[in-house]
Amino acid sequence: MIQRAFSRAAAGYDAAAVLQREIATRMLERLQYVRLQPQRVLDLGCGTGAASVELGRRYPAARVLGLDLALPMLQQASRRDSLWRRLLGRPSLQLVCADATCLPLASGSVDLVWSNLMLQWLDDPAPAFAELWRVLRPGGLLMFSSFGPDTLRELRAAFAGSSDPVNRFIDMHDLGDALLHARFADPVMDMEQIELTYPDITGVVRDLKSIGASHVRAGRPAGLGGRRRWQQARERYEQFRRSDGRLPATFEVVYGHAWRVQTTGAEPGAPQPVRFVGRD
Repeated sequence: MIQRAFSRAAAGYDAAAVLQREIATRMLERLQYVRLQPQRVLDLGCGTGAASVELGRRYPAARVLGLDLALPMLQQASRRDSLWRRLLGRPSLQLVCADATCLPLASGSVDLVWSNLMLQWLDDPAPAFAELWRVLRPGGLLMFSSFGPDTLRELRAAFAGSSDPVNRFIDMHDLGDALLHARFADPVMDMEQIELTYPDITGVVRDLKSIGASHVRAGRPAGLGGRRRWQQARERYEQFRRSDGRLPATFEVVYGHAWRVQTTGAEPGAPQPVRFVGRD
């Protein structure tokens, strides 16, 4: 389902991915404080390749691998890569269509794994974290962002009493625990809330569909009951209208990073400290 949704969204993704670009920019700024000169970088859930290109710009000596589940996204990334090579003479991206829980990469072959707003679409992050630990070299870094449980709280409230149209996103504390169980070291988790605004609820839903989040099922349900539910949601969303006349859509953005260190025989899940910043 997720693969189909993102495949359908590929052609118009860049025009709607305002939040994704902003979070990618903030993640790139965090890399300024990391002492790492990777030889190989994996952009996990690379989408149309915008961040892959920026990672190549930041680490000109590195080979950048863009991996995504949706082939049409990679086709868009290939077009972007062709322009990147023509204009700047950069080495081409390596693009692979694969699942994050079963990576077609050799163990210990990557120095930096970067993943911007991909993990929230997984039912369970544990298999992906296990695979990322496997493909990272000792001393390698995992850096990611995801959505937290307060994401789209206004939309969820608007549909209260009916089937929840919004995915249930994983809390940053649970993500931190999952990193430890996957044997990552020194995990650091923090979060922030970003608010986008729209003229109406239709704009919220349109943007979600445009980035592939069609399993946020707030579109135009078929039948009279569906239309009634949609109208009730419109009315309920009005309680959030701001003084400037705009409707907010709140996104809880979770950031995490952790290191892959050489194992010393400790079993996965051994107690280690997790550093949480921004919320108890």
